[in-house]
Amino acid sequence: MTDPRRKLPLTAERLRELLDYNPEIGIFTWKKKNRKRDVGDIAGSRAGEDYYQISIDYGTYRRGRLAWFYVYGEWPPIEIDHINGIRDDDRIANLRLSSAMENKWNQGKHRNNTSGYKGVIFDPRMGMWRAQIRFNRKRYYLGWFDSPEKAYAAYCEAAIRLHGEFARFA
Repeated sequence: MTDPRRKLPLTAERLRELLDYNPEIGIFTWKKKNRKRDVGDIAGSRAGEDYYQISIDYGTYRRGRLAWFYVYGEWPPIEIDHINGIRDDDRIANLRLSSAMENKWNQGKHRNNTSGYKGVIFDPRMGMWRAQIRFNRKRYYLGWFDSPEKAYAAYCEAAIRLHGEFARFA
């Protein structure tokens, strides 16, 4: 006999049976009461610093992927990118399909960034600011500049050309 707690593939029908999704604010609420929650309670919890996750039928899912599944009735075939870069903003208007590489292009500047500008570092050997960008797993050096603002302008121009709609500047 099969264990009834076994994780079965989640269907869109099952998702809609258990949860309501508000696409304007990107939040799911429970439709059914159990011993831990009431009808209307917000579903999910933080997963790390940025994302929310929701547990359904012994499976755990990222809220953005569930939003896509709820609205379109099919699992996203690739990654979900948050257009505004805010990973817990799961409004459907803020979600789009992306490759892993496109998703990385839409990331903000690194936490250890000291220049204040994405794609700009100070090169102490040259005594100048260097602009660089990554594309197709390669790093491209865009030149040395006498100010971080000029280096950043070079980065922004390259980001628009190489990353298109996934270019992120902050």
